[in-house]
Amino acid sequence: MKKMILLSAITAIGLLAGQINISSMPKNPQRVNPTSLDQILSFHDSIKDVKHSVVNISTTKMEDPSNQLKKILNNPLFKDYFGNNIPNFNPKKMKTHSLGSGVIISTNGYIVTNSHVVEGADEIIVTLLGEEKEYKAKIIGLDLKTDIAVIKIEAPSLQAAKFGDSDNLQEGDIVFAIGNPFGVGGSVTQGIVSALNKSSMGLNQYENFIQTDASINPGNSGGALVDSRGALIGINSAILSSSGGNNGIGFAIPSKMVKNIAVSLVEDGIINRGYIGVSITDLTSDLKEIYKTSYGAFILDVEENSPAARAGIKIGDLVIEIDGEKIKDANDLKNSIGNKTPGKTVKVTLERDTKTIETKILLANMDKSLNPQTKSAYIKGLSLEELTDITRQKYQIPSKVKGILITGVKEDSSAYEFGFMPKDIIFQIDQKIIRNFNDLEKSLKGKDKKIVFVNRNGYHKPIVIN
Repeated sequence: MKKMILLSAITAIGLLAGQINISSMPKNPQRVNPTSLDQILSFHDSIKDVKHSVVNISTTKMEDPSNQLKKILNNPLFKDYFGNNIPNFNPKKMKTHSLGSGVIISTNGYIVTNSHVVEGADEIIVTLLGEEKEYKAKIIGLDLKTDIAVIKIEAPSLQAAKFGDSDNLQEGDIVFAIGNPFGVGGSVTQGIVSALNKSSMGLNQYENFIQTDASINPGNSGGALVDSRGALIGINSAILSSSGGNNGIGFAIPSKMVKNIAVSLVEDGIINRGYIGVSITDLTSDLKEIYKTSYGAFILDVEENSPAARAGIKIGDLVIEIDGEKIKDANDLKNSIGNKTPGKTVKVTLERDTKTIETKILLANMDKSLNPQTKSAYIKGLSLEELTDITRQKYQIPSKVKGILITGVKEDSSAYEFGFMPKDIIFQIDQKIIRNFNDLEKSLKGKDKKIVFVNRNGYHKPIVIN
């Protein structure tokens, strides 16, 4: 009996093995020395020029040392418990210094860096690689939504970096990070492109990061990420780290986005983003079974009287192309529209009822559409976002919760004084239910005083505004 069981087991294994086609790489592959005895494998010549386009940036700020304490004492939640009997603090301000990097993008002194490197600085000092002379820089423009800034110095015969096309990058490409880590001066680290099109990282509002394992440390922010030719393919921006040091997960803003933002900042000083007025999400596995196209941005909602509504966009449409360029997901559509100029007409290709449809949308201005300056529009000092599937996942908001999410509250603003807090969700104003920006704008018109109801960590709280 035991022999029979053993024989059956051996037979079953043999049959199973016969059904699996296992392919193997060749055994004993040849090992090749990439250089001869009188040669050294080096990328020195490839990156020597672009190194001279990377600068060190030192900033000085006058800060109140008790700012953190004041933030705690002025927090609306603190006031809820202790009232307004908070002591006034008037300590002397002190100088603080920070370091970063930048990349020269024109021979006449324009330098691109991260906005977090220079934002709020009272003084910006730039030094060129291998030089001791210091140059005072002025801010030309900041774009906090992408973390890109342009500054300018007056210096002769500057060497500008040559831009590469970040759209042509592939995972596994060799890259070099050049910057000023920990203030040690010009430094180069090597790695590869670990991943592309990284979004929903919670770092910036507009994200399309290049992920790399090239060592990026504090001080590298704003520096160059270049390919093996020395072409600029990204601006180093952030790292994921529990210790503050490099763990092999760094993120760079693609050169295509950097170039578009930098040109707009130089020409206009601000970024005017296109806006169409839709709520979007990615295709789920269930939705992919319904649509012929396996990619795209799924339309969850269309605002009344928005550019999208006027162009005939409907709930349930799947946007698959903008101006002939493939739209892979919701983030792709967000970046595509946000990088286009208001007033431009774009061609939209979408799928509806298994049919491919084309339409044209005249882009509006996002800042004017979402952040009107009049009192009849939104509450001054609030950063707001409609609830989409992506937003819910990012902030862990249940699907049953409706309203407008507060993503930020500017200090010393009227919204801050009223008692609004980040992550509050505005769901009702007086007796009007709030589902989108259109509801919000309509509800804020009329009488001066209103009761705004917010959902705060699952509890409802009324806030009186005027």
